[in-house]
Amino acid sequence: MKQTVFTGSAVALVTPMNEDLSINYNMVEWLIRFHLKHHTDAIVVAGTTGEGATLTDEEQEELIRFTVKKVNGNIPVIAGTGSNNTMHAVALSKMAQKVGADALLHVTPYYNKASQKGLLMHFGACAESVDLPIILYNVPSRTGVNIQPETYQKLSKIENIVAVKEASGNFSQIAKILSLCGDDLDIYSGNDDQVTSALALGAKGVVSVLANIVPEETHLLCDSFMKGDTAQSDTLQIRYLELIESLFSDINPIPVKQALNDMGLPVGPCRLPLCSMDSALKEHLHHVLNQYGLISKERRRSVGTVTIHRPMGVLMSRRNP
Repeated sequence: MKQTVFTGSAVALVTPMNEDLSINYNMVEWLIRFHLKHHTDAIVVAGTTGEGATLTDEEQEELIRFTVKKVNGNIPVIAGTGSNNTMHAVALSKMAQKVGADALLHVTPYYNKASQKGLLMHFGACAESVDLPIILYNVPSRTGVNIQPETYQKLSKIENIVAVKEASGNFSQIAKILSLCGDDLDIYSGNDDQVTSALALGAKGVVSVLANIVPEETHLLCDSFMKGDTAQSDTLQIRYLELIESLFSDINPIPVKQALNDMGLPVGPCRLPLCSMDSALKEHLHHVLNQYGLISKERRRSVGTVTIHRPMGVLMSRRNP
């Protein structure tokens, strides 16, 4: 049996930006402490939600290094180091290992749309370049290519390819992957609206956008299922469905950053080509956040040089929408 990187909820962490679009490291630190306090099980940095595609290599290196330092070994740090250029993905992987990441997240090459043979060669080269465990990331809606179950089976024979974030939404495919790979490949849900269904098939958890907003609840959704309380897990999945839908009402991570800003957590704008939400979508998102009690009451909290407005009330005690 291979190493399991984490069990439960890994937050796909946003990358906070200042108004000049430089990285806001004061907020990065605050968010890390927020997630450590509220039981997030792992942190994914510089992934899709973290706008890894628009970070320079130098920014990516510093962001991963900073995150590793501030997490200080409390939970795994998983660095997004995927690219559609295999040589670049190898270089990023070596860099992330050098600065202390615990594992890597490798998305399928996008735009050039590798064949299944090309995927085997690409991921094989990335795995061979480092000693870290690798989580594959399959998200056909963004990359235009799907990893076939038979390809997973071949990839799972590589020692340090240990898991996949499956965001295809295809449960027949997930079942087939588990059937072919068994204990050689862990599955994580890549879709917040399908977590309990993936767990029921045997997934180990979720890489979550929702966890940026309600980390403790997302952790509990997974943890309760793992402990046999499937009713509580199902209840949480259904309870937060409208919030999940609103967080994907525009291209990720546009809505989740808007939500955090609305909640008084200044994570700033997205970098182009991602732009701000249309006013109607923004208004609906604000309404949903208010329904969940996430922006109805605020208090000031100063962290370093950043003044933060945070919702009052304890996590897990918000009223249901």
